[in-house]
Amino acid sequence: MHRRRSRLAIATLGVIASLLAPTVVAASPAAAAPSGGKKVIANLFEWTWPSVASECTSTLGPKGYGYVQVSPPQEHVRGNQWWVAYQPVSYRIESRKGTRAQFRSMVDTCHAAGVKVIVDAVVNHMSGQDNGGTGWAGSSYGHYNYPGIYSAQDFHYCGRNGGNDIANYNDRFEVQNCELVNLADLKTGSDYVRNRLAAYLNDLLSLGVDGFRMDASKHMPAADIAAIKNRLSRPAYIVQEVIYGAGEPIQPSEYTGNGDVHEFRYGKDLARVFRSERLAYLRNFGEGWGHLPSGVASVFVDNHDTQRDVGGVLTYRDRGVYALANAFMLGWPYGSPTVMSSYTFTNRDAGPPSDANNKTRATTCYSGWECEHRWPVIANMVGFRNATEGTGVSNWYDNGNNHIAFSRTGRGYLTLNDEDYAITGRSYYTGLPAGRYCDVIHGTFSNGTCSGPVITVDGNGWFSATVPAKDGIAIHVGARLS
Repeated sequence: MHRRRSRLAIATLGVIASLLAPTVVAASPAAAAPSGGKKVIANLFEWTWPSVASECTSTLGPKGYGYVQVSPPQEHVRGNQWWVAYQPVSYRIESRKGTRAQFRSMVDTCHAAGVKVIVDAVVNHMSGQDNGGTGWAGSSYGHYNYPGIYSAQDFHYCGRNGGNDIANYNDRFEVQNCELVNLADLKTGSDYVRNRLAAYLNDLLSLGVDGFRMDASKHMPAADIAAIKNRLSRPAYIVQEVIYGAGEPIQPSEYTGNGDVHEFRYGKDLARVFRSERLAYLRNFGEGWGHLPSGVASVFVDNHDTQRDVGGVLTYRDRGVYALANAFMLGWPYGSPTVMSSYTFTNRDAGPPSDANNKTRATTCYSGWECEHRWPVIANMVGFRNATEGTGVSNWYDNGNNHIAFSRTGRGYLTLNDEDYAITGRSYYTGLPAGRYCDVIHGTFSNGTCSGPVITVDGNGWFSATVPAKDGIAIHVGARLS
């Protein structure tokens, strides 16, 4: 949950634009960095459970995504806005996205496709409805009363600023003991609340879930999250939402002992570079820019919160430039990347495509669903990421402006041209074995063949090519033609 959520809560560029249409046990019970060789996460925001299951089988597994992040599955307040899912009223696995049985089936299906499941877990707070009401699955609730779960003594009441809402992000106490836009703030320092939250997470683990995105982590002391983590029944991947604020007392680095942490500066810095600075500046992108250490950083071009902050990050509306930025993220070795998959919206509070009863419609990758994770440029670069995992950067080149190129040593090579003109007549040193490679920016590699251009690397590791304006070339050893 973004701290600035409302209480109610470029034109297509270059040759690349034609490729955007979708095609049909650790020592402690949490681990930093996704496990295994496939680390890319697809955030299927507000997708129904049957739709997620189908996508794991048809796209996520075959394209090499290692994880799918799903939206909060617990019972929530009624409404059609996107943020109703972030207002729990009970911990029943019953929401506008589907039933408990459908959720379990989704997890099993994704696992069968080789895709692990991360749940967006709302553990900082309950609802923000002053008058209470009836939740999605029929549970009655009040603002500070959730029968059988929580009552008045289980919440913080900071009593500042004429109420309980956070007003000053430079006050640690206020940020972690007052309410985020009226959402009833759980007393996560109490054993009862910790046990109840752990019971919810353990229920999800019993259904096969592999990890958790801990929503609004900044609004809980890191020690409270650690205490909840230590109550988990088995190891789980944990990533925490902690939004960086310059000069604020609560910093993302405080939370790295619990697992990964979202690096919100990444998307904003990347957008600024692609929009108004120089790609040449990306040579040391990540830790060299003051970001979190790579091994604990969870990165994204945009997510469901930041894409609603106009101008702050690149989003699906930026089309070709957005695709290029995602290609860079998946090609660059810093952090663990998450690819956003959205629905289109014009109102920042707008919920997903839904029926008259506000039940989310099945995802079809049209009729309002954007499905960026299927854009060929992005989906094919997931294979690049997998093929180059664990390698460093070498053979960096830039023209001092907006044309860059680099190797992922011995495994892959990426060049991006964000200039307004084509780069012609240039040779690139890749350090790759000689051979013919599928350019995965423009083509899909399958069964030893390539649907797009083929790049020939000579015996000395070089190739020559023209890179059109606002475009790129990517090759890797996993897409080498026989």
